[in-house]
Order: sequence, then structure tokens, then C-alpha cells
Amino acid sequence: MDRSVIEQAYSFFHQKLKVYEHSISEKEMDHIEDTIASYADAMSPSLFRELSGGHSAFLHEHPMFLADLRHSVATMEAMLSSGTGV
Repeated sequence: MDRSVIEQAYSFFHQKLKVYEHSISEKEMDHIEDTIASYADAMSPSLFRELSGGHSAFLHEHPMFLADLRHSVATMEAMLSSGTGV
């Protein structure tokens, strides 16, 4: 997998995670969930599989969204620091 694909997704997800974690606006949080879900639908299929572990609803379910997003950021951070998948 091309490092730039991981870097791009990591940057986007990391920025959205920071806003989401500190938001008090349900509307803003819903918008971030929708934006991330749309990004996940269009992102590299191999990166999505790596992040989701094959779970098709990953980053698409409200109850699990924050945990999924945190997992994604941590996984990509590890991939970038170790060179895995690059």
C-alpha cells in the first residue's frame, strides 16, 4: 500500500477525531460521522479492510463511531511509524 494513501487518510481522520472529541454540537458530530462514512466508502479498499478487520459497517454505525475512528487513527499511526503496509 502506498504510504501517501495512509498519510492522507490519517491526516483527515486525525483532524476529524480531534474536532469530534471536543464538540458539544450534535449537528457538528453528525456531520463528521457522515463525512467520515463517505470518505470510508471512497477510500482505498485495502486500507479500509486493514482498519475494519472486514467489518462492513465499520465507521458507519453511530454507537461504534468514536471507537472505530479512534481505532483507525491509532492503526494508521502505527502503520506509518513502523512502515507496515507501506
